[in-house]
Amino acid sequence: MKAVIKAIQYHLPETVLSNEKLAVDNPDWPAEKIVKKTGISKRYIASEDECASDLGVKAAQKLFENNSCTPYDVDYLLFCTQSPDYFLPTTACMIQDRLGIPNSAGAMDFNLGCSGYIYGLGLAKGLIETGQASNVLLITAETYSKFIHPMDMSVRSLFSDAAAATFLRGEKNNGDFIPAIGPFVYGTDGQGAENLIVKNSALRFPKGTDHNEVAMGKCDQAGTSDNLYMNGSEIFTFTLLSVPKAVYALLEKAELKLKDIDLFIFHQANKFMLEHLMKKLKIPEEKFYVNCQNIGNTVSSTIPIALKDALDDGLIKKGNKIMLVGFGVGYSWGATLVHWH
Repeated sequence: MKAVIKAIQYHLPETVLSNEKLAVDNPDWPAEKIVKKTGISKRYIASEDECASDLGVKAAQKLFENNSCTPYDVDYLLFCTQSPDYFLPTTACMIQDRLGIPNSAGAMDFNLGCSGYIYGLGLAKGLIETGQASNVLLITAETYSKFIHPMDMSVRSLFSDAAAATFLRGEKNNGDFIPAIGPFVYGTDGQGAENLIVKNSALRFPKGTDHNEVAMGKCDQAGTSDNLYMNGSEIFTFTLLSVPKAVYALLEKAELKLKDIDLFIFHQANKFMLEHLMKKLKIPEEKFYVNCQNIGNTVSSTIPIALKDALDDGLIKKGNKIMLVGFGVGYSWGATLVHWH
């Protein structure tokens, strides 16, 4: 059996945060400046009582409503989030119950950010191709907005809340079948952990711990260690070093050239960073998909959302080779190929 992506749907919260609204709250950042620095014009924000599980359930329900699958088809649920409803129980277990997925299904959370979709595809492929599951529902969902200080424009201008649901099915290998997903390359560098972090978010430091980082010159951003902190320059440097290496490593592993790829979909961090990567890798603009302008950085959901939008835009045809690359918090990165089936 080979794992194949059969359908993708996504859900965005109702509240839209425009650049104009951000400019009202932060007069030093006019709307034109925000667009120039990020390439993002609006982002979506979960309501106060809306959690990642709520967004994920709505994305999965769209799959069911579109007859892509039913809850009874799912025999394994993977849920990727860094903003779970609780430390325990596992959020995936609650989603299983809410969606009406059979009790015989496996369900697990995994905590990864911008590389999460690539890792999720790798997990789903492993489950299916080792016979542990036949049909996997992979949900990515984040509500980073709940970590963000309202005056910290370095992150508030970028991040958006969202969820995506991907249904993967095992299909028989008829001998000449080209693997639908893979190969994969992964990477990890935990030395970059503190460059994108919510320090007071778990058990190492309780919420409210005062690290006095501003006074120590380690942080010049608004907010406290209860909020999301990002060292933008370090993240940018990491990205420009790690992503090209991952792309070339994947091409070598797949025995392909850059010109053999029909479409590149990278994590939609921001338009500025994506343009630098496109130029550094010398990828033709028509093969490099960008859709963060009207959605923002939805963390682990950027790649499936972009994949779905590219499909709807008619940019992906049967037989196309699509390269997916995720990178960010951790540091963590991953890349894979999807031979569209």
